[in-house]
Amino acid sequence: MKILITTEWYTPTVNGVITSIINLKDILTKQGHEVRVLTLSDKDNVKICEEEGLYTMSSYGIGKIYPGARFAFTMDDDVLSHILQWSPDIIHTQCEFSTFRIARRISEILNVPLVHTYHTVYEDYTHYFSPNKKWGKKAVGLFSKKVLNSSEAVIAPTKKVELLLKGYKVTQPIHVIPTGLDLVKFSKPLQPEEIKSFRNSLSIPDDCSVLVSVGRVAKEKNLEEIIFYMSRLQDPSIRLLVVGDGPYRATLEEYVDKLNMSPYVIFVGMVDPVNIPAYYQLGDVFVSASTSETQGLSYIEALASGVLALCRKDDCLLDVIRNGENGYQYTSYEEFKSYLYTLLSQAEFNEIQKKEAQNKIEETYSIETFGKQVEAVYFEAIRNYTHQHVFSM
Repeated sequence: MKILITTEWYTPTVNGVITSIINLKDILTKQGHEVRVLTLSDKDNVKICEEEGLYTMSSYGIGKIYPGARFAFTMDDDVLSHILQWSPDIIHTQCEFSTFRIARRISEILNVPLVHTYHTVYEDYTHYFSPNKKWGKKAVGLFSKKVLNSSEAVIAPTKKVELLLKGYKVTQPIHVIPTGLDLVKFSKPLQPEEIKSFRNSLSIPDDCSVLVSVGRVAKEKNLEEIIFYMSRLQDPSIRLLVVGDGPYRATLEEYVDKLNMSPYVIFVGMVDPVNIPAYYQLGDVFVSASTSETQGLSYIEALASGVLALCRKDDCLLDVIRNGENGYQYTSYEEFKSYLYTLLSQAEFNEIQKKEAQNKIEETYSIETFGKQVEAVYFEAIRNYTHQHVFSM
């Protein structure tokens, strides 16, 4: 099967959407399919690289709407010609904006089905584009319904997203398929001396416990809550390690200074993805206060790394974080404090929990399972495809 994946975001940018796309491309290729990616360039250039299976188009920055966002008004004729000549059997869109519009046009010309993965709960991002939250949510619902009902099938990474889309009155088939991850690299333990050396390089005392947060540093990730809770704990034996970068980092650093928490919060910044598993293993507990996730790949990576999790309760964590088994979901400061010290005080028992958590995560979120499930959606979409949708943006 020839599969075209379209996305506004791609390497070298690092985020959950791109991780999902890269993993999907890799596993589908291993399954014998020919996969190519159409994306936007952050420069004013066009690239056609059939060896890499990659097409890029020139685009314009629209960072005032969302940091790092880009938009393409038209499609390059050479890129379009190459794609039409290649003639994919199906198109899998990963973003809802300019690349979706272009993908819809290609599907109409070739008369092939389009499958869409809904990665982002835009309701949690209205602060970027709408002065009125209520109006912003309504606009998100209407827009999402229009886009998704013009595809042949929709993939939702969690039940949370499925329920959200049904609330938007999306009528196309919705398949819940968790993003698969290459978990082998997260399950290789560092030696104690390696962890000790790594901690020393970050000026973390040997007798301190480490809370680790991994991901994009943005307003919707709600890291202020973790920092504020730490300030209330007043525990000098705890450090927070923030791994990642983003538009909200400077604001958070100011907030840390305001709370006099600078000695206890370490901003690592962007790191090489190859080193991410090591940073997880530096942590005694993985923490997150975000409720904007569609799936939360960092939670899964943390559990696969043998680190138990303490996260704000959210529907995306159903069947992921199970209280008392692989961590806890909290709803208040009192719960956060109680659960945190429970996790930190049961080190020996936690070793058993960690191993069980790793095994369950590997069974559910393997990249092989991901590929087979998505492949089944493709075959069904091709089998049931009978007509084109009328769509315009």
